[in-house]
Amino acid sequence: MTHKRTLLTVGAHPDDIEIGMGGTVAQHSKTDNVYMLSLTEGDLSSNGTVETRQQEAERAAEILGAQRLQLTWRDRMLTAVTQEEYTQLVQLIRRIQPDTIFAPYYIDRHPDHGDAGNIVKRALFDAGVKLYPGVDENAHKVPDMYYYMINGYHRPTFYVDITTAAGDKEAALRAYKSQFNLGEEATSTPLTDGYLETIQARDRLFGKETGVTYAEGFIAETPMLFQQVPGKQGSD
Repeated sequence: MTHKRTLLTVGAHPDDIEIGMGGTVAQHSKTDNVYMLSLTEGDLSSNGTVETRQQEAERAAEILGAQRLQLTWRDRMLTAVTQEEYTQLVQLIRRIQPDTIFAPYYIDRHPDHGDAGNIVKRALFDAGVKLYPGVDENAHKVPDMYYYMINGYHRPTFYVDITTAAGDKEAALRAYKSQFNLGEEATSTPLTDGYLETIQARDRLFGKETGVTYAEGFIAETPMLFQQVPGKQGSD
C-alpha cells in the first residue's frame, strides 16, 4: 500500500501558496493530506477586506482540495513575531507531523515572503527539539523542506509537472477577485497588472525547460538523495 504523505504548505498571506505551488497542491491533494497555512490575514493589502480575503482563501483551498489553516500574525510584522505567536507555529508543526514542509523562497521583492521562509525554517528545527518550552505535542523532525517561488524567477532544484492541474491552479487564483481584478474602486498594484498572466508564463517556461506544458519550480537547500537514478516518466 502506498504511504499517504502529509504536506504542510505555508504562506505569509492568503494567495501566496496558490501563486507559487497551487498546481502541486492540487495534484497531491488527490493522494495525500495537504494543509495550506497562512501566517497573516493580509490585513494591510491595498485591496479587499480581511473578511473578503478569508472567503476567497476558503474557496481557493476548496478548489485545490486542501485543508486550510489560518494564524493571525500581523501583516508586515513578521520580524516582530512574539514568542507566543512563534510557539503556535512550532506546536502546529508537531500536531500535523508533516513529511514535507513548503515555504516561500527567501529571495523575493516582498519582505514578508522572505521572512516567512526564514521563520518556517527555524520553526521546523524547533519542532524537533524534544525539550522546546511551551509546546505540548511530542517533538517531530520534518524530513524535507522546500521553497516555492512567489515573485520573480530563480533556478529551481527540481520541477513538478502540473500540466493536468493547471486549470485548478488558475481557478484557485481567480477566486481571489479582490486581489487580481482591477475594479472601479480598486487600487492599482502589481497583482492587478497582468500578474496572473505572468505566473502562467513562468509555469509555461518551467514546463518548456522540462518538456511538459506547465511546471512549478522548487528550491532545496540540502542535497537530494535518490534510491535509483531518476528519469522522466514515459521516456524511451
